[in-house]
Amino acid sequence: MWRRSLRVGYRCFGPKGTWGSHSVRTCSAPALPAGRITALQALDLWKRNFVENGVTEPDHSSRYIIAYLLGAKTIESLEEGKLTEFLSQEKTEQMWKLCTRRLSRMPVQYVIEEWDFRDLTLKMRPPVFIPRPETEELVELVLTDLKRKPGTGVGADAQYTCLEVGCGSGAISLSLLKSLPQLKAIAVDQSQNAVDLTRENAFRLGLQDRLQIYQIDVMRDAETVLSLCSPVSALVSNPPYLFSEDMTSLEPEIFRFEDHAALDGGKDGLKVIRQILSLAPQILSNHGRVYLEVDPRHPVLIRQWVEANVAEMHYVETRHDITGRPRFCILQKEKSNKHHKLDLY
Repeated sequence: MWRRSLRVGYRCFGPKGTWGSHSVRTCSAPALPAGRITALQALDLWKRNFVENGVTEPDHSSRYIIAYLLGAKTIESLEEGKLTEFLSQEKTEQMWKLCTRRLSRMPVQYVIEEWDFRDLTLKMRPPVFIPRPETEELVELVLTDLKRKPGTGVGADAQYTCLEVGCGSGAISLSLLKSLPQLKAIAVDQSQNAVDLTRENAFRLGLQDRLQIYQIDVMRDAETVLSLCSPVSALVSNPPYLFSEDMTSLEPEIFRFEDHAALDGGKDGLKVIRQILSLAPQILSNHGRVYLEVDPRHPVLIRQWVEANVAEMHYVETRHDITGRPRFCILQKEKSNKHHKLDLY
């Protein structure tokens, strides 16, 4: 698995996140070496170049790229002595090509064109949204609940369907399908690039028969969503939830390469979330749940809005991510917002 200490290209969360200017100064790549060079020499040369040019996580960036070129996930997993061997001319040229892309602030996930999410290796390409570590926690929440539902275990009848809104690379849907062999899923995204990449990843993983994929904008095509995607047992989404005012402060890796429509949640970050929750009662089966990844400022706002506007949805709980921030909202379809029965499965 690609190690997740690398944060390059990852979304920065919350008002106290580490934001940076999206402007990038002109950077020049070092010339190709005249003679032969070892993998370790190439790694060190590019690390220094990344440092000099202000590329974030220079050590991790160079290490991931050289490991990828040498057919490994990490430097640590390479055979002993591999780093001190001379690179072929072809490998040297490939190293310079990939590192020059990283020098432009292209995220490593796009540079090497793949990334691990849980136990899956997914193809990656711009501008499709890069899955973040927090979303792995979201998947675990959903799996924990679905495994409690009768009929979703190994050998059970395929009775349950999950809808993912904003599928990107397909990380959430494909992880759920891999872990629950009897589950079926529907994935929608407003971006044709995302739909195509999700479909490609589904075929590579052999999960295409249990996944329906549609290009649908939930903001514009609500009726289409309702006709194609109901009823489902779970609605899962890592929607665009950044506040619009924060978009101009994103790191270059994000601002220049990732789809802004997958990031910008409007003035308060809730534009798409409100639409999802408005549609949820018509999409979910009885006691079906919504699982959302949100900005840490959102859970209180979401709870208040749902209680005032969506009578059939009950706010169940807020879960925190590994850093202790309120990150995930769980809601459930009920006959009335006043019913708080939680003995669900």
